[in-house]
Amino acid sequence: MKKYLVLAGVLGCFAQPVSAANIDLANFGSVQADFKSFSEDLGSALSYKAVIPAEPLGVSGIDLGLEVSSTEVKSLAKATGTTDTNLIVPKLHVHKGLPLNIDVGAFYSSIPSTNIKLYGGELRYAILEGGVAMPAIAIRGAMTKLSGVDNFTFNTKSLDVSISKGFAMFTPYAGVGTVWVDSTPDATTFPGLKKESFQQAKTFVGANLNFGLTNFALEYDKTGKATSYSVKLGFRF
Repeated sequence: MKKYLVLAGVLGCFAQPVSAANIDLANFGSVQADFKSFSEDLGSALSYKAVIPAEPLGVSGIDLGLEVSSTEVKSLAKATGTTDTNLIVPKLHVHKGLPLNIDVGAFYSSIPSTNIKLYGGELRYAILEGGVAMPAIAIRGAMTKLSGVDNFTFNTKSLDVSISKGFAMFTPYAGVGTVWVDSTPDATTFPGLKKESFQQAKTFVGANLNFGLTNFALEYDKTGKATSYSVKLGFRF
């Protein structure tokens, strides 16, 4: 709960630095094991987090919000040459409902005082749209891509299934999935480091509270070995 309160306090404060240092792969030297650990942590932190229930928005539905995710990245200190181990990523996130129980979503993040920029998107199909007696069940494919870090490309792809059930304005949800990570250092700049490609198991639970137009959502996510906490505040209609 304390983490949620901290996250809520920084919602909308995109001007605040969250990790006042740049990622620099030179800090790993030629130690592949350290680079792999960092890649695994980064996959947990930067993979797609929808922070939304499984039920479709409908053709006219829109979910727009400011989101913040916090992940303990134990290898971050070495990557940045600082003492930071907590990576907080603010995002502008939007979802739009389409026909046939299909939703699309996208986000963008640029973290001040760092070289971290991130964007991603999702395509979600509700197998069951849910109702008074039935839960909603959805399948989602998503991707994220890191930019801004010199001589380093990093991206994730994910596939998950989620379930949710609304009770008046309260909608809890949960899901499981898999994340595929590609972490590639430039071979010329970092000859001692090699590309890492791997997959990580993903589980998540969350809750959405809707107060008319105002919407508030919380989510717990465990991808690989790292845990993330997310909060989103915005509008849903």
